[in-house]
Amino acid sequence: MKQQINYIKGDATVPQAKGIKIIAHICNNIGGWGKGFVVAISKRWKEPEKAYREWHRDRAKNDFELGSIQIVQVEEYIYVANMIGQQGIKTGSNGVPIRYEAVEQCLEKLSEKALELGASVHMPRIGCGLAGGKWEKIEPLIEKTLITNNISTTIYDFE
Repeated sequence: MKQQINYIKGDATVPQAKGIKIIAHICNNIGGWGKGFVVAISKRWKEPEKAYREWHRDRAKNDFELGSIQIVQVEEYIYVANMIGQQGIKTGSNGVPIRYEAVEQCLEKLSEKALELGASVHMPRIGCGLAGGKWEKIEPLIEKTLITNNISTTIYDFE
């Protein structure tokens, strides 16, 4: 049976599934953490923010760049994927911060990790809040990466 994206109302920091779960979200490439969905993540777990800030601080020696992901285990069956998919945080002469190519690269890496862990993936409508992205551009990227690999994927619309 072919997977499809599941859409539900709820909180992506409380993934509705059994087994191993990865909560995925978009980060910027300048080390900023403090607005949007990351606030909800930080309210539940301190590790993703701490790991992201260390990753950014040591970026001269690691892969901190657009298109990279960082997987942080926060509970026995829950991981958070920090995915660098936005250039900066402000809409300016280069348009909105979201970078669709980077999001696609992140999702490809996320797909590999989800297969490796046997995990389902849970996320808000990534890239569509502060990053300024359009869901009609993000959704096909999710289909091309996660759904094609038969990874159970749930999108949460917070009420």
